[in-house]
Amino acid sequence: MNTALLEATDLAVTYASSRGPVVALQGLNARLGAGEFLSVLGPSGCGKSTLLKVVAGLLAPSGGSITLEGAPITGPRRDVGIVFQQPTLLPWQTVLDNVLLPIRTLGMDGVAGRQRALELLELVGLAKFASHYPNELSGGMQQRVGIARGIIHDPKLLLMDEPFAALDAMSREHMMIELQRIWLATKKSVVFITHSIPEAVFLSDRIVVLSERPGRTVREVRVDLPRPRNIDTMASPAFASYANELRAFFSTLGTA
Repeated sequence: MNTALLEATDLAVTYASSRGPVVALQGLNARLGAGEFLSVLGPSGCGKSTLLKVVAGLLAPSGGSITLEGAPITGPRRDVGIVFQQPTLLPWQTVLDNVLLPIRTLGMDGVAGRQRALELLELVGLAKFASHYPNELSGGMQQRVGIARGIIHDPKLLLMDEPFAALDAMSREHMMIELQRIWLATKKSVVFITHSIPEAVFLSDRIVVLSERPGRTVREVRVDLPRPRNIDTMASPAFASYANELRAFFSTLGTA
């Protein structure tokens, strides 16, 4: 990878608290290429979500640097999309209107935005549910609406904060396959936050592993499994080898 779309160099974040400073990230280094799917994997409380907030421009670093296309990230940007752990859909608006929310918020062309939203709902398999309301959808369907909303404004970078954490095991597997399909169709650059080793191995081109707090980069793994990946991939010896390598590494850190 020659040119990085996103790059963190010696990134540090310290929070103030009633008990004194809390160092969430320290000396974190990572980079993301255009069109790459990068997972950030680490134990609970290691600063993964803090990193996402910094990349989203919602939190200023205390040290080091974070750049997008070579320019420092100093606040929220139109060319970054976010998919949250919970879909956070507006219950009084239809699926279509929820997907269109960024178009309205950013003051973009409503006619073109509506056409784009309908195309995305087709892509995520929800074209027939455009006029439904969130409470009429399953958790996985709601999260697919969240993904469509996250890319409706065609961002350069998509940030995903443990988007399948609230789903049951079967729904999570289904959504992993669905997300890969959507990613292959759109080729967005993705930073995917997770604490699930199988999830990271299945979805990623590369995995950045963070230590316990304060989070820092302690390992990088390139996942050379052919795409598209499927249920059979998860049962393959190659998949197991990657997953076991990561589990063994976390065991040495005492975070298994």
